Amino acid sequence: MEDLLLSIINDYGYIGIFVLIALENIFPPIPSEVILTFGGFVTTNTPLSVVGVVISSTLGSVFGAVVLYGVGLLLDVERLEKIIDRWGKVLRLTKKDIYKADAWFDKYGPWTVFLCRFVPLIRSLISIPAGMSNMNFAAFLALTTLGTLIWNTVLILIGASVGDSWHSIVNYMDIYSNIVYVILAILFVLVVIWYVRKVRKR
Repeated sequence: MEDLLLSIINDYGYIGIFVLIALENIFPPIPSEVILTFGGFVTTNTPLSVVGVVISSTLGSVFGAVVLYGVGLLLDVERLEKIIDRWGKVLRLTKKDIYKADAWFDKYGPWTVFLCRFVPLIRSLISIPAGMSNMNFAAFLALTTLGTLIWNTVLILIGASVGDSWHSIVNYMDIYSNIVYVILAILFVLVVIWYVRKVRKR
């Protein structure tokens, strides 16, 4: 996979970076760390510039986020209510649970969208609940652009500064990602335990 990603960047430049980052947002398993750090590195030995790579990668990130926001719009509260009517007993969910989650996102959504842009995996998926809650699109676009601009710029600048050693940065980012995944897994288990206890009390 890595060799393919690097080949695309070498062959198609800015357009290749845009497409790869857009796909990375829609399909999170594609490693943005590799794309961005290598994108920074190639600015040291090709006509590509740091500014150009930052712009193309950020546009790709925003495009992918907007696609997932659109998916969230298709899964609005009304559609979820129909799913709950049919599968609520199996899923152990009620319409009240949906309204609580929707109200929580209405209250904390903007900051969540921004901060999650720095969290592996979640930075892509957060666009879906943003769409589901009908978050103001202008606010979503602004916060997504700002968050991804910061994330992309940092990794691209690091890739450009370390040159041939860019691959070592990817290894450090893998460690960061693995730590985040462990934390998310622990949080998921805790939520499941809390939910099971809540159901038993009912």
